[in-house]
Amino acid sequence: MQKSEFEYVRNEVQKSREHLSDETVIRAVKIQSDIRNYAARFLRDSGYVEIPPVIISPLTDPLNHPVVDPKIGSYGGYFWLTKSMIFHKQIAVQTLKKIFIMSPNIRLEMEEKQLTGRHLYEFTQIDIEALEHSREEMITLAENMIRHVMKLLGKESAQDLKFFGRTPPDFRDKFRQVKYLDAQREYGDQFEKAISESSTEPVWLVDIPLSAREFYDREYDDQPGILKDMDLLWPEGFEEAISGGEREFKLDRILERVRKKGQTEDQFKWFIELARMGIKPSAGFGIGVERFARYVCGLDRIEMVTPFPKVPGKVSL
Repeated sequence: MQKSEFEYVRNEVQKSREHLSDETVIRAVKIQSDIRNYAARFLRDSGYVEIPPVIISPLTDPLNHPVVDPKIGSYGGYFWLTKSMIFHKQIAVQTLKKIFIMSPNIRLEMEEKQLTGRHLYEFTQIDIEALEHSREEMITLAENMIRHVMKLLGKESAQDLKFFGRTPPDFRDKFRQVKYLDAQREYGDQFEKAISESSTEPVWLVDIPLSAREFYDREYDDQPGILKDMDLLWPEGFEEAISGGEREFKLDRILERVRKKGQTEDQFKWFIELARMGIKPSAGFGIGVERFARYVCGLDRIEMVTPFPKVPGKVSL
């Protein structure tokens, strides 16, 4: 190891020690742990089965924004590190019917994302899917889960939250829904930021155009190019909390959508073969655990809620 590299490693290890000793980090990590626990408790009580995460696979989410795809060659083929379990959820839910996963995701974001305060390239989302459910049913599930978690945080995690001067919000009403294109027209390109900063409660963005999404979600029959999708925005400027929607299950539509997105059938042959055999419709969403904790604690930087943060553009322990 060259001296400059050694010095870099030594400095980063020292930073990790200091990070782990920071009282803000200690308290926020406890809050993050509690969020996982309370959400899992709610989902199990709602009849959902927890399945283990998939870490590497020949199939993963293409995503709709630029990331570097980490790839591992082995056994005469290759594997991707999981960016999300979207395809595995649709497969598993065919027999298990209602599932959730504490799913670690790797998304090697562009370096400029380190400035946002809300991006990590290694993070966990609670990934949820239910067979033959609608978007509205999943919206109701998500809202009830958030209310349940907030209630338990107020009861069982009050001491740690007191450190941040935060009280879990009591969201009693259904969250407001805004159509994606209406929001874009009213607020411009920064509509998510504008809505989040001006809101005191979470807001749903619904009816998302195909151009802003991947190929696997379901279009309205009477609105070509508009998907039965939803994103949830945290209030107070904390922005995206949830992304999800109904899934496409008809083979011809899946193939048409792959072509529309400029992708190839070979890229998704594992999933396409499953669809060829026949799949039932499902719906689901993923909610970022670290972003949930950041919002609850009211922190500027997401790295403060996790012990070994992976911030875009930085090599970290």
